[in-house]
Amino acid sequence: MPNKVDDALLSAWLDGELSGEQQADVQRWLDDHPEDVRRLQAWRRDDEALREHFDATLDEPVPAALRRRVLPVSVGSPSAGWQVAAAVALLLVGGLAGGGLTWHALADQAREQAVREASAAAWPRRAAQAHLVYAVEQRHPVEVAVAADDPLLQRQQEEHLARWLTRRLDVPVRLFDFLPQGYSLVGGRLLPDGPAPGAQLMYQRADGERITLYLRRPESPEPAAFRIDREGPTTVLYWVEDRIGFALVGRLSRQELTVLANLVCDQLKQPLPTR
Repeated sequence: MPNKVDDALLSAWLDGELSGEQQADVQRWLDDHPEDVRRLQAWRRDDEALREHFDATLDEPVPAALRRRVLPVSVGSPSAGWQVAAAVALLLVGGLAGGGLTWHALADQAREQAVREASAAAWPRRAAQAHLVYAVEQRHPVEVAVAADDPLLQRQQEEHLARWLTRRLDVPVRLFDFLPQGYSLVGGRLLPDGPAPGAQLMYQRADGERITLYLRRPESPEPAAFRIDREGPTTVLYWVEDRIGFALVGRLSRQELTVLANLVCDQLKQPLPTR
């Protein structure tokens, strides 16, 4: 077995191009080197992404301008054979030379696009899951609690929470007032939102009923109208406005959540408080 299995050998193993003995050698190497196993898995994902995005081009006709450039003579002429071979060789050499430069870039683009699409589709579910996890907590429902008997201390905590989340999400975060509907702010926390950070604000009614407002920086800052989903026992009302994605989550009806969402929209029209 070699002292080290290089990338060429790993690539050949992945493509099934090795003899039985070589395959066994590489497999033993992989058993002891999990980091190379992870690299092979990433290569396979890259290959699948590229095939998904570009396999259809294999069935496209060769453009006429390219045919004239690489096949300037008729196929039936005596010199056609060597010209076809030369053209194919040139294309192969060019493809191999350029492929090394573009393969990983194309794979990275495909992977990043897939991550963005998955993140955009899944964030209302993440909002509901975060609500189910934290809304039942009694001792640690939030990372930064704002409720305090001292009004000055409560204001300081609110300002700290808003500044912290604004800095981490890179969008202006304000703390919305739901007191007209009987909900006071408990506090907030930072959450993972796919490849980026998100946040959760928690509000509580006097009877202990809690709602959460999930905040994120969306893939597109364009406004999006209200949409509603059911996730288990919760209802999720979500939309995009003012460069922020919002998701209100709770065991409430659509009408009740819509009233709260309209409060958010009304307060977004007001200037941010000076801190």
